[in-house]
Amino acid sequence: QVQLVESGGGLVQPGGSLRLSCTASGIVSSQYAMGWYRQAPGKQRELVAHIDSGGHLSYGDFVKGRFTISRDRAKNTVGLQMNDLKPEDTAVYYCNARRTPSEYWGQGTQVTVSS
Repeated sequence: QVQLVESGGGLVQPGGSLRLSCTASGIVSSQYAMGWYRQAPGKQRELVAHIDSGGHLSYGDFVKGRFTISRDRAKNTVGLQMNDLKPEDTAVYYCNARRTPSEYWGQGTQVTVSS
């Protein structure tokens, strides 16, 4: 059974940092394209950051150098370091693993940026 479990969300002040982690079980995450997505209330889910099986990185336009996605092959995890957080970054953040034809999602972790 494949599971993706996100952790590291919480409440942070504007300008602060958080590090999210996605722990995979049932798959070898380095063999998958892994991504972080987010969904704010009333909005569509959008791509935050993506790393493919070859290590190529891509980010949503709104990231503007503030976030970094990375893999830890030994721990079978994918991390998302988020710096200079803004209130508009408030959302549920989801981990995604994809290798055609399979795709998996985590349950999500809430990130709230507020003073």
